[in-house]
Amino acid sequence: MEEKPDFQVGDAVRVHSKIIEGDKERIQIFEGIVIAKKGSGVSQTFTVRKIAAGGIGVERIWPVQSQKVVKVQVKKKGNVRRAKLYYLRGRQGREALRVKVEK
Repeated sequence: MEEKPDFQVGDAVRVHSKIIEGDKERIQIFEGIVIAKKGSGVSQTFTVRKIAAGGIGVERIWPVQSQKVVKVQVKKKGNVRRAKLYYLRGRQGREALRVKVEK
């Protein structure tokens, strides 16, 4: 298992998660914006939201310490002023992905 990078709420990330189907394993990539981090220590989780086909929002929650999470790549650092970005749920299209980028 790789070392988890330091990512914050508002960052655009790619989460590589291990999927087991019968006796086969594969890596599935989920790309979106981190909208929340909850808890502390071993029970800490993070929520990633993306816009899927048809403009439907999809959210997934992973434990930070999960062995199913192989790698978390930070694509863009976001500059946000709050801990939870639940207001993105009410936005449509490109606006749902718009977060200020850190310089």
